[in-house]
Amino acid sequence: MEEALITYKGVEIHQQELCVLEEVDLELHAGEFVYLTGKVGSGKTSLLKTFYSELDIVSGQAEVLGYDMCRIRRKQIPQLRRKLGIIFQDFQLLTDRSVYDNLDFVLCATGWKRETERKERIAEVLHQVEMDHKGYKLPNELSGGEQQRIVIARAILNAPRIILADEPTGNLDVDTGRAITALLHQICRQGTLVVMTTHNLSLIREFPGEVYRCEGHRLHRATETYKEEIKP
Repeated sequence: MEEALITYKGVEIHQQELCVLEEVDLELHAGEFVYLTGKVGSGKTSLLKTFYSELDIVSGQAEVLGYDMCRIRRKQIPQLRRKLGIIFQDFQLLTDRSVYDNLDFVLCATGWKRETERKERIAEVLHQVEMDHKGYKLPNELSGGEQQRIVIARAILNAPRIILADEPTGNLDVDTGRAITALLHQICRQGTLVVMTTHNLSLIREFPGEVYRCEGHRLHRATETYKEEIKP
């Protein structure tokens, strides 16, 4: 069994003083592809936010990459986030900068001093997401799918051990969504833990992984019966 990168025991999560999830037990490992499913408001995104300390944990035991998420100090949060790749549905690219400058900004902010090394790393990640010749473009000159590929490139710049993807295909057409999910699976095969929230069951059918469902304030690991239900 690969190393556990995220371990939760009896965790309770609140959103604006309301309990969204309770008694969360979870152990996720390097090289796993994990889907979080459930209705809007069921707690998928709230759970994801606790992994990078955007949302506090009310009670229980929680560890992410060796950090105690119940006692993490404010000054430790940037250190944790540098070890994570976070992919948002709405891209959050800097619209007044080229693709290259978006990626260079992240590398500069995370301690890459040498310009030659930054150039090499940017070339590597753009090649990995099949966007080799788009570095000079502004985000608004790219399609939605291309922008999401750049967001993935940004997420993998520092070779994170965990990628958190919040509805990364939610604003994309079916074929583009499939291509983005395939790309995340490819990254996962290199040993990265990928956790992806989605309501698109057809993606789960085509690109299998561990499935967890948020329902009734609880996190349920998908049973074989549930997996059979989402098969075509």
